[in-house]
Amino acid sequence: MKISTRGRYSLRMMIDLAQHYNDGYIALKDISARQKISKKYLEQIIPFLNRSKLLLTNRGHMGGYKLAKHPSETTVYEIFLSAEGSLSPVSCMDNVPNQCENFDGCLTLPIYEGLNEVITNYLKGITLQDIIEKQLETCEYFI
Repeated sequence: MKISTRGRYSLRMMIDLAQHYNDGYIALKDISARQKISKKYLEQIIPFLNRSKLLLTNRGHMGGYKLAKHPSETTVYEIFLSAEGSLSPVSCMDNVPNQCENFDGCLTLPIYEGLNEVITNYLKGITLQDIIEKQLETCEYFI
């Protein structure tokens, strides 16, 4: 599995919003400046995150974006799934039930199913809050 630029930037944007969770709606230009990601690219990411109901949007003078849920309730899995569309290690696993013509006799499918389970469980086990807390621990270590 390879995470695309859209997936990586989506995660960075969501971490930024988690870090500013109590600041209300955050302007896209502020996220862009802090993350060093073009505003135009972030604008392309937002529809994916909105479709998955991960963001709240406010238009107008005090407009911007904020997390739809508390950082402790938003997982890296949700963010990557939103941005990537699928996290399956092989395309035949994208359909449920699996519609591959070799499904019944496929000797490699259990390997891919196991890999998918490990990836899914790992990413579901990391929240935005976990990432922020880990960063705070690292900063305290160097103080």
